[in-house]
Amino acid sequence: MIESIRDCKHVFFIGIAGTGMSAIAQYLAGTGIAVSGSDRYFLPGQFNDTRNKLEAAGIQCFEQNGEGITADTDLVVVSTAIEDTVAEVQKAKSLSIPIIKRSELLGVVARSKKTIAVGGTSGKSTTSAMLFDILQAAGLHPSIISGAGLTSIIKEGKIGNAKVGSGEWLVIEADESDGSIVQYYPEIGLLLNVDKDHQEIDELMHIFSVFKSHTKELFIVNRSNALARQLSVNSKNDFDINVDSEAGYKSAGFTQNGLAISFMINGVDFTLNTVGKHNMENALAAVAVANQVGVDLSTCAAALKNYEGIYRRHQLLGVKNGVYVIDDYAHNPVKCAASIAACQSVAPKVVAWFQPHGYGPTRFLRNDFVHEIAAVLRPEDEIWMSEIFYAGGTAVKDISANDLIEEIRAKGKNAFFVEDRNAFLESVRAHLTGNCVLLLMGARDPGLENFSKQLFENL
Repeated sequence: MIESIRDCKHVFFIGIAGTGMSAIAQYLAGTGIAVSGSDRYFLPGQFNDTRNKLEAAGIQCFEQNGEGITADTDLVVVSTAIEDTVAEVQKAKSLSIPIIKRSELLGVVARSKKTIAVGGTSGKSTTSAMLFDILQAAGLHPSIISGAGLTSIIKEGKIGNAKVGSGEWLVIEADESDGSIVQYYPEIGLLLNVDKDHQEIDELMHIFSVFKSHTKELFIVNRSNALARQLSVNSKNDFDINVDSEAGYKSAGFTQNGLAISFMINGVDFTLNTVGKHNMENALAAVAVANQVGVDLSTCAAALKNYEGIYRRHQLLGVKNGVYVIDDYAHNPVKCAASIAACQSVAPKVVAWFQPHGYGPTRFLRNDFVHEIAAVLRPEDEIWMSEIFYAGGTAVKDISANDLIEEIRAKGKNAFFVEDRNAFLESVRAHLTGNCVLLLMGARDPGLENFSKQLFENL
């Protein structure tokens, strides 16, 4: 077991283009460790933006053919998607090079600084980004390892999901989907919410209970989420969107005006250039943590007024012919419903498109998708879906996105299926009236960014 990041001199990542992998790779490179990696999306003669940005950060990239792993490599890192049969894993074993999971390495990295671990089934990336911006504005020079690119870091020509600061605090997004959150021992643990996603509620509660027990100094929960509230340690450390709560941090007076929201936290005015009540909740969480590490509320408010958002989280691609085109990473039932609801204050009609990912997850969450999406749609709103994204493997394809659409339509909602997403724009054109939102939702598929951008260009 690697005890410290200083135990390694040359680390190789298999599947380095993945968001979680590239973040840790950039972080290690930023500390002076030699880093290299490969990915199946790195193809000869084919442009790859992630590869270019990794190489600009001093990370040597290879095709996934084994040539990058040498006798000088002293640690190989794999994600949960990398199987033992992959040739590079076999080569590492033949050279007796230690192999660890991404989550294990993040646990080692987290021990190198004072860590704030952001957990929960929704809002982790956004809250992490908001907290990072606040700590940075306060002059604390934080570090971050995130599941999404921060716009402020992307503007520096980087992927945006990692940055090494000179200060003592490291903000990490702690993932519960693979159970890896239990490997962290942070100074501060933050629990945003607990909703069905990836696992059943009982399993999630067990995972978050272990996360709580591993937190060293301060555990903060969202008391407005009933399940998260069950894990509260001290209500005065917690946050809540309900003003009559026992929580020490409360928000009030939420309003949304177009693409901006305003509210108060403990009597201090906040304004952010984003949408949705869920983002007030994310901001409240970030402020609760920041205030307890010494940042006053006025500094928090000033920092969030300049918050630029993160990649594919209610990202406004532009407005054409009265149509707001918004790209979002929403991919579970609660997130999809919250994303649609957030857009309803922007225009009188929302046309939402969603591409589910994975046959297993879609099957597991089928009833929840139908219930949550149908419940949030107004009479004039619409939901469209294209076929489930298949990333390979041995998945049983016994469910279709059309199954969800038919069930939503049976509830009296405007629901449409277009199997090939490339045919979506022409199918939906007649439905795009002036002053409406076209909301694009989906995750895991690396082609979604280009799909959204091309759709906007051709609108």
